[in-house]
Amino acid sequence: MEANSPTEHELREDLKEKRKELSVLRSQVRLVHEQKEAHYQQLLSIKNSIKSCLDQIRSLKGERDQLTNIVKELKQQRNTFNILTKEKVTRKEEASKKKEELIGKIESTENPHEIRFLIRKLEHRLETEVMPFPKEEKLRKQVKEMQVRLKKMSELEEVCKTSNATAAEAAEVRRQAGHMHQEMQKAAGQSQQKHELVNSLYGKLKELRGQEKPITEKYVELKNEAEQLRKKIQELQSQVQELSKLFTDKEEKSFHEQIKEKTAQVSEKIKKREKLKIEDILAYQASDED
Repeated sequence: MEANSPTEHELREDLKEKRKELSVLRSQVRLVHEQKEAHYQQLLSIKNSIKSCLDQIRSLKGERDQLTNIVKELKQQRNTFNILTKEKVTRKEEASKKKEELIGKIESTENPHEIRFLIRKLEHRLETEVMPFPKEEKLRKQVKEMQVRLKKMSELEEVCKTSNATAAEAAEVRRQAGHMHQEMQKAAGQSQQKHELVNSLYGKLKELRGQEKPITEKYVELKNEAEQLRKKIQELQSQVQELSKLFTDKEEKSFHEQIKEKTAQVSEKIKKREKLKIEDILAYQASDED
């Protein structure tokens, strides 16, 4: 044996220390594995939350965009009704102005029914009575004047009808424009709510991403640490196995030497015809099996 070679005692102490170290390493790898799994579960929870946020954002953006399109359509309809309202109001104002002009030209006490009655009466006299020419001319002149006044009154009646109709149409169109504006404001409010929810979810998503980064880094760190510990355990296990095998072989060799020595003693006893003990017989049988 070389001078620097370790003694059996030193080798046994080394084996003992390595087994202790192996036990510590196994405890460490279990602890690191538990920590790694805990971080993995945290990561899984965060990833699920991120997916949920993204799904909600996608859904809300679709609803928001749909409401935005509705707002655009309602705005166009409202603008169309506003233009119609202006047109109807202009027609109403024109009819009202014409009505005022006609009213100024007509005596307010005249009744169109009475004028028609007088015209028919005078026309009947002209057709049935014989009268001097000057009187006939005078009656015809009266008829023409009454017909002119009746025509103006008929025009006033039509203008009044037109004025009332345009006023009613303008009111209806204005009502519809107001209704479209209310619906547009309602849809715009809903769209804004969706937009605010999307922004809120983006804020939450940013927060989750911020939480995810350090946990991911720690998870990778623990994963690498566990891998390094496993490598150390494999190396140490190999060393322990080698040392254990060394002592196993040595012990087995010592056992065979003892059996061989005992067998020689039993053979000697047999030669001398001495009485054999139980252990002698067992040792002799062991030598045969070997």
